[in-house]
Amino acid sequence: MTAVARRAVLLGGAAVAAGGVVAGAVALTPGPPPVAVPVPGAETVAFHGAHQAGITTPAQAHAVFTALDLRRGSGPDDVARLLRMLTDDAARLTSGRPPLEASDPELPALPSRLTVTFGFGPGLFDAVGRGGECPAVLRELPAFATDRLDPRWSGGDLLVQVCSDDPMPLSYALRRLVRSARSVATVRWTQRGFGPARGSEPAGTTPRNLMGQRDGTANPAPGAELDDAVWVREGPDWLRGGSMLVLRRIRMELDTWDDFGREGKHMAVARRLDTGAPVTGGGEFDEVDPRMVDGRGIPIAIGGAHVLRATARDPAERMLRRGYSFDDGPTADGLPDAGLLFAAYQADAARAFVPVQQRLAESDVMNQWITHVGSATFVIPPGCAPGGMIGEALLG
Repeated sequence: MTAVARRAVLLGGAAVAAGGVVAGAVALTPGPPPVAVPVPGAETVAFHGAHQAGITTPAQAHAVFTALDLRRGSGPDDVARLLRMLTDDAARLTSGRPPLEASDPELPALPSRLTVTFGFGPGLFDAVGRGGECPAVLRELPAFATDRLDPRWSGGDLLVQVCSDDPMPLSYALRRLVRSARSVATVRWTQRGFGPARGSEPAGTTPRNLMGQRDGTANPAPGAELDDAVWVREGPDWLRGGSMLVLRRIRMELDTWDDFGREGKHMAVARRLDTGAPVTGGGEFDEVDPRMVDGRGIPIAIGGAHVLRATARDPAERMLRRGYSFDDGPTADGLPDAGLLFAAYQADAARAFVPVQQRLAESDVMNQWITHVGSATFVIPPGCAPGGMIGEALLG
């Protein structure tokens, strides 16, 4: 069967299940028989499962977020065809194989923990005739006083999130996924981010952002606490096992931050830059104590410190914060165009992200150095089994 014919079969509904494992390289040396040597780049993350990968997966070094808009007139059949293609492509790519019609297996062969995650925006719900089931928070987040949102970094009908420890398979995967979507969707925006190189610090170390801060210290602990914060437990079948993502593009005023005194930086965040520990004492994972005062009776942690404003005040406000830095180089006047792609995953964005961001917009000291310039909100549907497709319960 030709590649074109195979694609036609797939689009007819017989999705081909992904499988196979990339073998480790072999070290050829004279003398004893060859010994299998594990290749770090061959490590894979399973695509299929109850939840989509790329959310609670340990963060990779590189990420790209691309928002697509459905072409005018797209209906349920068009969306189903698109999701069937993208699901099959993603399953193959994350297992180290090219899509059905591709003939270049070398590029995806070392996926380096590649994950592909899909999110649905309001326009997709409308296109499939389920607009009334779109969560209200997806339609429009509240206006926050400090927002300076640019439409070129906001919105979207369908999110494609691709992460990997290696930018080569990531680039290939994004290219092939967008290629598969061209007949049904157009690209609205693409944002690329990065974190520390894998192995630069011990596994599990909280990464730093471009301001030098440990970013993500207060994330829910793996296990029940994380699961309760991230995954939807109640509601319609198409949503249970999924999540919600709020993606914010945050520009940082790094020149003025660089020139700010080090002790002032500690106070603005309420944590030390070197260790991530609270200014009130303890280790990185201890909470800041707002009641602690110095010898003159003055609170050590100021009320507008970032951590005090961002800390969850109710279990419903817990979310998984994942930040990827971006640096698009200097502007024409030599200033850095850089900051953070802040991805917040939670069971309900209306009860988690919204109240926390409202507090931050009201009186976060860090607002002197950061500006939210992009915003997009998506439902992350649950995962699927081999042979299924992402979003099948919504389109069923």
